[in-house]
Amino acid sequence: MEETQKITPRSQDYSEWYLDVIREADLAEPAKVVKGCMVIKPHGYAIWEKIQAQLDRMFKAQEVQNAYFPLFIPMSFLQKEAEHVEGFSPELAVVTHGGGEKLEEPYVVRPTSETIIGHFFAKWIKSHADLPLLINQWANVVRWELRTRMFLRTTEFLWQEGHTAHATHEDAMAFARRILDLYAEFAEGWMAMPVVKGIKTTSEKFAGAATSMSIEAMMQDGKALQSGTSHDLGQNFGKAFGIQFQNDRGESEFVWQTSWGVSTRLVGGLIMTHSDDNGLVLPPRLAPIQAVIVPIYKKEEERALVVETCARLKDRLAAAGVAVRLDDRQGKRPGDKFYEWERKGVPLRLEIGPRDLDKGHVSAKERVDAERSFIPFDRIEDEVRSKLDRFQSHLFEKALALRKANTLVLDQWKDFLEAFKDGESRFVLAHWDGTAETEALIKEETKVTIRCVPLPGQGFDSEPGACIRTGRPSKQRVLFAKSY
Repeated sequence: MEETQKITPRSQDYSEWYLDVIREADLAEPAKVVKGCMVIKPHGYAIWEKIQAQLDRMFKAQEVQNAYFPLFIPMSFLQKEAEHVEGFSPELAVVTHGGGEKLEEPYVVRPTSETIIGHFFAKWIKSHADLPLLINQWANVVRWELRTRMFLRTTEFLWQEGHTAHATHEDAMAFARRILDLYAEFAEGWMAMPVVKGIKTTSEKFAGAATSMSIEAMMQDGKALQSGTSHDLGQNFGKAFGIQFQNDRGESEFVWQTSWGVSTRLVGGLIMTHSDDNGLVLPPRLAPIQAVIVPIYKKEEERALVVETCARLKDRLAAAGVAVRLDDRQGKRPGDKFYEWERKGVPLRLEIGPRDLDKGHVSAKERVDAERSFIPFDRIEDEVRSKLDRFQSHLFEKALALRKANTLVLDQWKDFLEAFKDGESRFVLAHWDGTAETEALIKEETKVTIRCVPLPGQGFDSEPGACIRTGRPSKQRVLFAKSY
């Protein structure tokens, strides 16, 4: 691990604080020899593996199967869907030479896989009996970004992309919505990150989609992070790639498709939702190390018994399903160990010294709680699991309280301007007249975008009203914020 440095306070420079937390937690570093890319280090990748493992279980519960498709996509494939290629053209990395020779047709390094997967769906799907076809791919993608920030926006990043084909539009839309709900369940249940589910405006939807939906989370600086998307592709790619099936009446039809994805951006979301000026804070369900045991002793003759007890308790916790680490490194002071594990976001620290042996308990310190507590040896499994569960809930409730305190319902333009002055951000629910012109005007004047039109049943329902910028009629309030 690099030599520790001071973490910039959030109140002083939020962007610098974010990068400091990543550095001090040893999550990643810029790959300076490859502009715009990053190296995800073991602790950072372990968080991604936890995210990946849980989402993979949730996808498979929906009967989605994993597959893998080529990294290189013929340029002609992207050009088959006009809106799609136009939307991605500025971000494409194009391969023109291979094996020392110019290629007959350039290849695009995968920015997303709707086109290449559409090509193979057309080969695999012949009958209504082949539907629905539910595929997911865990992969890397490349988008040539001008401004990058680790985990949030990099030239190359890791993600999952789901692609499905259905016999009816109703079935496709229902599945896209089911995935959106799944993403929200994961964000709130595992990441402890409250989200708003909604429909993207036409200006903000995925290139080539009929409808895009997203989950939007508030970071500690009030900005929104688009944390997952689910798209109804209609028959756009089905027609572009000739993906047809014979229905039960013997007639030929084009399939209806969806695509959906989340990425390593979720790691950035975890950092900005929960971490503090002391470093990384992780929800227990996604922490690679949920508890660390640190032996405390001054005399060498105390060491053997203390470490032996620590090892025994570690084995018990591991058997109970706790991801636990015993830090018995010699030559490193306990205070230095505490500092390191705090920086790395470990939810619970357990300390055992000679006095604790005499009393038959361990000293427990939660990552964000200054108070210590004591756990009897004979109740260690239940008490540790209980503490981790409470910590998980605490992080969610804290994030939800922050969002509630920073969400405004506004009707006057002057109040809207006040809410976003001096680079500030928050969530604002306000009326919009539904036109792309007004949406673009608000963005130009304030750098604020419509994050989504909230779906019903989340506490954001509203009556018709007047657009906050133009005064024209509005069907409902939409969610405005500055964003990452």
